Amino acid sequence: MYRNIILQKADSIATIILNRPEAMNAMNLEMFEELESAQKDIVMDKDVRAVVITGKGKAFSSGADFELVSYLLTLTSERFKETLRYLQRVVTMVEEMDKPVIAAINGYALGGGLDLALACDLRLAVSHAKLSEHYVKVGIIPDLGGTQRLPRLIGLSKAKEMIFFGDMVDAEYAERIGLVDRVLSEDDFVAKTYSTAARLASGPSVAIGLAKKALHAGYEAVRSGLEHEVHGQEICMRTADVKEGISAFHAKRGPIFSGK
Repeated sequence: MYRNIILQKADSIATIILNRPEAMNAMNLEMFEELESAQKDIVMDKDVRAVVITGKGKAFSSGADFELVSYLLTLTSERFKETLRYLQRVVTMVEEMDKPVIAAINGYALGGGLDLALACDLRLAVSHAKLSEHYVKVGIIPDLGGTQRLPRLIGLSKAKEMIFFGDMVDAEYAERIGLVDRVLSEDDFVAKTYSTAARLASGPSVAIGLAKKALHAGYEAVRSGLEHEVHGQEICMRTADVKEGISAFHAKRGPIFSGK
């Protein structure tokens, strides 16, 4: 049914596996469409009481696929905004689902991949995981909720540091600043992720769903903040810095930004 993800269900737990390991699970448009479909399936399935999102291979997700970025660059301003709003809605579905969602960060979680993890309720990371809001490396801003959800987790100053520099952080540091909830050894990662999911699945699902809704009730500023990302990203995409950032990435060299 799916080409870019795998959807599994067992013991009241649904697992969404991002399934482009050859591309470090980079997110293309088809993957977003499949994530939307899988989430709708999970929401309708009353037997599912907890959800795990993870990646196949060595990455959770390395973020947006460069083919998707290249496609976005070809769009008119209005079409660009419409498409980005759609991508944001797919990620926000994770947050709005009335079932608890665990991000099982099995490796690299970068850019949009980290933004997807931020929309989950809990983040468990394997000890060798690396995380980054690396958008700035190609001259753009977080556009899947990173500017809104990250500071709510780790504080405004730390979020600015991660977003302004785009540096990678390791799992231990991520746990220390509250970016992930728990770091697990490679040997324990899968078992402890699913034992956590099982605890959630065996809990009072109505109460957990309503608690999640109540916790997010004061969170509505995220919605208007997402629109700031849309407008800001549309401006960034028209700069010379983006062309330089993408060119440098493909050439495997450091970018020389002009601020234009």
